[in-house]
Amino acid sequence: MDLNALQVLIKVAECKSFTQAASQLGTSQSRLSRAVAQLEKDLGTRLLHRNTRSVSLTPDGCALVDRSAPLIAGLDEARKLVMDRRCEPSGVLRMTAPSMLGRIMLVPLMGELIRAHPQLQIDACLTDRLVDMVEEGFDAAVRIGPLSDSRMIARALPPLRWVTVASPGYVAACGTPQDLQALADHRCLSVYNHYLGRRVPWQFLGPDGQLLDWASPQHVSFDSGDPLIEGALSGLGVAQVMEFAVREHLAAGRLVRLLPQLEGRSRELSLVYPRTRQASPKIKALAQVLLAQTRW
Repeated sequence: MDLNALQVLIKVAECKSFTQAASQLGTSQSRLSRAVAQLEKDLGTRLLHRNTRSVSLTPDGCALVDRSAPLIAGLDEARKLVMDRRCEPSGVLRMTAPSMLGRIMLVPLMGELIRAHPQLQIDACLTDRLVDMVEEGFDAAVRIGPLSDSRMIARALPPLRWVTVASPGYVAACGTPQDLQALADHRCLSVYNHYLGRRVPWQFLGPDGQLLDWASPQHVSFDSGDPLIEGALSGLGVAQVMEFAVREHLAAGRLVRLLPQLEGRSRELSLVYPRTRQASPKIKALAQVLLAQTRW
């Protein structure tokens, strides 16, 4: 059986179109059609239903694709693995990270990575959406929270910490809360998670080290974390945000930390990548840069 023709069949079935498959594979529609026709001739059965609008698999085509697609993917992964072992970091590194973390912390590190490995290209998707790395073809991700996918390897990075902040102007006008009861009387800025249908609670460490959820008053809410920082800087109210995002503002005095005796939550941060990519020079280069960071 011609493996190239089998790959063509899988791509056509995935796209449900010879035209789209040809575009993605960088070849002609007629060439793909001949390849599938020859495969059908070799196997002695029709694999595709064809009409003027689309194509679909026959029962024999479904059986062949279902059994062969994982094998073809495994062969392709093995080829990449062998090539990666022989090469310096080069080509496209597709990675994803949460938007604020990526924008503030990872983008500056990308320059360091490119300078060290000039043949490397970076395709970064900075989004708060939880992408499926395998299905969407990502090489690596920086993830907040515990790993739940057994297909992945996670390497621990310094944890993320949250702090409670406000502007000096707000504190001068409204006072400094000394405990959570007093904080409840302040104008609080929060994030509303539309997927969960609720505001994200603030969290503090209690006297016994227990993590406490605290529902901030419903004064102002946003659909992402970025506006919290702008709101706090403008004197709109009090916000609980990731420390790395306001570190420079705190150092410059544009924001002040509130309730330092009640530490905010801390969450684990990891570099995550498929098990099949652990020997990749691209992953090793990315890990080296990220693991050199002692603080986020």
